[in-house]
Amino acid sequence: MGIGRDSRHKHYKTGGRSKTSIKKRKYEMGRPATLCKLGAKRVRPVRCRGGNMKYRALRLDSGNYAWGSENVTKKVRILDVVYNASSNELVRTKTLLKNTIIQIDAQPFKQWYLKKFGMELGKKAKKGDKKEEAADEDKKSRHVTFKQKARASKQKLDPALEEQFQSGRLLACIASRPGQCGRCDGYILEGEELVFYKRKLEKKKKA
Repeated sequence: MGIGRDSRHKHYKTGGRSKTSIKKRKYEMGRPATLCKLGAKRVRPVRCRGGNMKYRALRLDSGNYAWGSENVTKKVRILDVVYNASSNELVRTKTLLKNTIIQIDAQPFKQWYLKKFGMELGKKAKKGDKKEEAADEDKKSRHVTFKQKARASKQKLDPALEEQFQSGRLLACIASRPGQCGRCDGYILEGEELVFYKRKLEKKKKA
């Protein structure tokens, strides 16, 4: 028996049963859930009604993630699945679904930040660092150095986000549907949303 999305087989609100006068139809067809896992990229095309195509991502390990407040998007590696509101089973099996909270690699964003503002994120200051910075500034033109300093003076970074850059892993949310479009894209968590999910993760650790 195939998966059907019809309502003819259902009971009435009052509990009565409807007589099925017609068989299953192709346009009522459903397909099994994909449940995309974390792993080396594996995508399969599926022909749908009207000759349209869907792309079933069976496994994915990277995607495009946006840093909303800085208006920048980078292709990054997905490192781990940490939270899913539906079920902890989906976290255990590392299943990638829409609105799943994951950890991504912070390196591409660190490199972009260094290039734009001339500041290295997540770096703890040491004694020898000032000499290195002076040497780096010698390599740059005065024009670039002043431009970066001007940008940095207006820049304000969320402390919760800066803390994550030290660990090299950022919390992000998946916004695309991997089983439908074959991609795993999303955005970095910031502000109140980041605080909310951090609280959820701490509660989960204690339990």
